[in-house]
Amino acid sequence: MKINRFEDIIAWQKAKELTVTIYIKLKTCKDYSLKDQIQRASVSIMNNVAEGFERKSNKEFIYFLYVAKGSCAEVRSMLYLALELNILEEDETNELISLSIEISRMLSGLIKTL
Repeated sequence: MKINRFEDIIAWQKAKELTVTIYIKLKTCKDYSLKDQIQRASVSIMNNVAEGFERKSNKEFIYFLYVAKGSCAEVRSMLYLALELNILEEDETNELISLSIEISRMLSGLIKTL
């Protein structure tokens, strides 16, 4: 299947879902540095997938997918911190961690395909 737009990439769609959910869950969070950092990292996942795709070069796309994977790990790390600080509940944190792991696996699969 030929992907014509980055919006068709499932990993991008899932990253957008993760980002929107993080924004919603942390809407009232008063720890502005944690909130800013995790939001920036989640946005970075979807934006790097989009930017890499638009470069129209497999080599560059792979590079940006690796950057997106790094941001995915950063989001997970921040989620563990948010849980420890009682900013997020355990069930919602586990849900977001699972989604970020799923995205990371999709990114790995895309890298292998390219």
